[in-house]
Amino acid sequence: MTTIKILAVSFFGFASGLAVGSGFVAFLTVLGIIPRLTQLTKTMKMIQQYEWAVVFGALIGVFASLRDPVLYISPIVLIPLGITGGVFVGMLAAALTEVLNVLPILAKRIRLEGKIVILIMAIVLGKIFGSIFQWLYFVHH
Repeated sequence: MTTIKILAVSFFGFASGLAVGSGFVAFLTVLGIIPRLTQLTKTMKMIQQYEWAVVFGALIGVFASLRDPVLYISPIVLIPLGITGGVFVGMLAAALTEVLNVLPILAKRIRLEGKIVILIMAIVLGKIFGSIFQWLYFVHH
C-alpha cells in the first residue's frame, strides 16, 4: 500500500472512531444511563468506577477487535468473567429500558398492562436461551 492510501485509511478510521465514540458518549450522557444505574444498585459513591469501567471496556473492546487476541485462559476462569460481563451488559440494558420507559409502553401496546412480570421473564428467558443457542451452535460447533 502506498503512503497516501495508508494515511487516508488511517484518517477515515480515526474520524469514524471519533464519530462513533462521540455518539456513544452522547448516548450515555443525555440519557443518564450511568447515574441511573448507580441509583438502581444503590452505589452512587462508585459512579467514577462505573464511568472508568465503561471507558476501559470500550478501549479494550476496540483493541481486541483490531488485534483478535487469543487468550490462553482456563474455562474455569472464563466462566466468572463471562458472568460478570453479562451482568454488567444486562444492568446497562435494564437501566436504558428504565430511562426510556420501554416496558410499560410495550406492555400497553401488546395489552399486557397487568402482567409486566411475565413480559420481563419472557425477555430474560429469551435472552438466556438465545445466548445458550448462540454459544452451542456458533462458538462450540
